[in-house]
Amino acid sequence: MNVEEILTKSSFSMLKNKIDNRILSALKNMGLEKPTRIQAETLPHLLSNEDIIGAAKTGSGKTLAFLIPVIDKLVKLGFSRKHGVGCIILSPTRELALQTHQVLKKVLTNIDLSCCLIVGGEKKAKDILSLKKGVNIIVSTPGRLLDHLQNTENFNCNNLKCLVVDEADKLLEAGFEKEITGIIKLLPSKRQTILFSATIDSNVKNLARLAMKNDPIIVSTNDEKQSTVAGLQQGYCVCPVESRIPWLYKMLKKGRKLKTMVFFSSCKSVDFHYEFFNLHCKASVLSIHGRQSQARRKEAYQSFVDAQNGALFCTDVAARGLDIPSVDWIVQYDPPTDPKEYIHRVGRTARGLNNKGNAVILLRPEEEDFVNYLKEEKVYLDKYSFGDPPGDVQEMLEDLVSTNGVVKTLARKAYLSFLRCYKTHPMKNIFNIKTLDLKLAAKAFGFLEQPHVDFLKSSKKHQKLDKPDPL
Repeated sequence: MNVEEILTKSSFSMLKNKIDNRILSALKNMGLEKPTRIQAETLPHLLSNEDIIGAAKTGSGKTLAFLIPVIDKLVKLGFSRKHGVGCIILSPTRELALQTHQVLKKVLTNIDLSCCLIVGGEKKAKDILSLKKGVNIIVSTPGRLLDHLQNTENFNCNNLKCLVVDEADKLLEAGFEKEITGIIKLLPSKRQTILFSATIDSNVKNLARLAMKNDPIIVSTNDEKQSTVAGLQQGYCVCPVESRIPWLYKMLKKGRKLKTMVFFSSCKSVDFHYEFFNLHCKASVLSIHGRQSQARRKEAYQSFVDAQNGALFCTDVAARGLDIPSVDWIVQYDPPTDPKEYIHRVGRTARGLNNKGNAVILLRPEEEDFVNYLKEEKVYLDKYSFGDPPGDVQEMLEDLVSTNGVVKTLARKAYLSFLRCYKTHPMKNIFNIKTLDLKLAAKAFGFLEQPHVDFLKSSKKHQKLDKPDPL
């Protein structure tokens, strides 16, 4: 079996007699017949028990690329509950861990292997009960897993056969290096290690050296000519800061029968815009950000997965790994921290084989040069025009902020957060607070008069702003 053979036949059925038939049946029931490029290129190595570093664009099918060989290995080894943990899968966020766990359960439909989800925000007692019963495959975030490895009695990992590190670059960006190092030290060294990442940089290679005893096979399907998938149509729209709310209203109205994700730079901005559009514009909107409870995030995520249309307002907590079906539009209402984060945001659409999607980023006239930075990363945007935004929406917002105390408080917090994000933006040559008219920016949050913000004075004393929001 080789890559060319899989790609030529372009069907999972060619793996008959190579992997358990129940896995093939589950894939067929999931509507999956053809492997993606990353699956075709990594499966031969993974089924041969080799360590691997796999790099592919977001939305390319990395999850099944590691789930198929992991499940097949444990089935062939005859794993049951009494054998304990055979595989651990590390994810950077609770949402991605939940999603991986859901896909895992679908593949295990007719296979007698046990699995569980272990993430922060859930009760530890529930985890401990599952672990005591015996779990073969664990999907977890690093902090909670390390806690159990260090403190939970009878947590049996002695028979571990495989460690999967998913979205390795994001795990490192999120500051989990210490936890991952601690986990690796507590796991058996004789195992297969699988590391997947959207990109392979020096930090990811250092992590691989720590996690892998053998020299890994490196597989990359990233297209050097283009950093985003071929089915993605993307562009930018230049909009004055004071016209942002009417622009977004028009965008959502035009796409009311579509499924849209809108990215904001802070939790407070998500809360404010959610309040305005959901309760006062009667738009079909959900929200996800890092300051919500785990239960609320889980509910919103599942609701949006099941939805046929509507919008999800979110921070970059939703930018990595989440596989939400049929997302038509990605709207970057607030700028990403860098071109890399732009790529991860737009990766929520046009996912899988032959899928298509659309993306647009909103830029102030002073920020248009960001498009050239994207070109350097092999991301090419068209310039879009959405026409004149409706003025009555701005009037409605201004009336609400003037008369509704709840909306006014949310607006002020969002405004301060918006300024903080500009003040601390890594790309200050493009997203620069000095080029931002604070009074016009306040209008974008419904204020007729700019709230008192002692932000930048000639004396160079800066306003004390809120601490950064979690994602």
